[in-house]
Amino acid sequence: MSDKKIIAVVGATGAQGGGLVRAILNDPEGTFAVRAITRNANSDKALALEAAGAEVVEAELGDVESLGKAFEGAYGAFCLTSFWDHFSAETEKEHAGNLARAAADAGVKHVIWSTLEDTRKWVPLADERMPTLQGSYKVPHYDAKGEADQYFIDAGVPTTFLLTSFYWDNMIHFGSGPQRDAEGRLAFTLPMGREKLSSIAVEDIGKSAFGIFKRGDEYIGKRVGIAGGHLSGRDFAEALSKALGEEVYHNDVPADVYRGFGFPGADDLGNMFQFKADFNEYYMGARSVEETRKLNPELQSFGAWLAENASRIPKG
Repeated sequence: MSDKKIIAVVGATGAQGGGLVRAILNDPEGTFAVRAITRNANSDKALALEAAGAEVVEAELGDVESLGKAFEGAYGAFCLTSFWDHFSAETEKEHAGNLARAAADAGVKHVIWSTLEDTRKWVPLADERMPTLQGSYKVPHYDAKGEADQYFIDAGVPTTFLLTSFYWDNMIHFGSGPQRDAEGRLAFTLPMGREKLSSIAVEDIGKSAFGIFKRGDEYIGKRVGIAGGHLSGRDFAEALSKALGEEVYHNDVPADVYRGFGFPGADDLGNMFQFKADFNEYYMGARSVEETRKLNPELQSFGAWLAENASRIPKG
């Protein structure tokens, strides 16, 4: 591994990080080595990565010293934070700051920061079209990441800012797939009217990030938005109906209704979908399928992803 450039991957046993680890390990050119950073090196997923050829290192996002050690000697680092582990925008910003400082201290040559928009640039806190959450945010899990972009800039870290999209895999793991309504019909709930949702297979996020690393300095200092498709609620429903062998309809509820569903983070996600709908032209424009395919020639369409994964989607 000593003659290869090391890419340190935060969240290596998770969705985005796991995809990047696999992309590096499966690269026939073998230019890079991968250091998988995880909270528990003895977990089944971490041990599987080690068996596949990754170096596995433990670190905590809340511990900048452990992150610094994990980044030591690495050429590149893939950095992300895990809002859904704690639901706190302030904690997310703290963790992002730790990542930026650790990368700077370790002299990492290229960081990819998995970020999102700070929606307050479009919907100020005084704007009453959507409620303010956690005291000073509109979409906490977006705004915290967007605000944290500046941490990497201030730290002087050579950074690519990667704007991701809605994961199709959320239908499997996050309860975002079709659910039975009171009449037993399958409903795909997407509170965006007729506007389209930029979305992607999570595995393709990792592959796209690897495409950025392989291009050296080309994307340093740039914002890169990725998507596998832009689909309306009706588009999703039609594709799901075909793949699941049962009719699925688009349940287009207002954002206010979605915010009131009561599950953890429903208010955050309701605001998120409203932001995407209200500023749809910008949002889709910032995430080009064509540019994503240049980074990742294996980019999947939603139909192709369903062909492989429809059987894993629970019919709630």
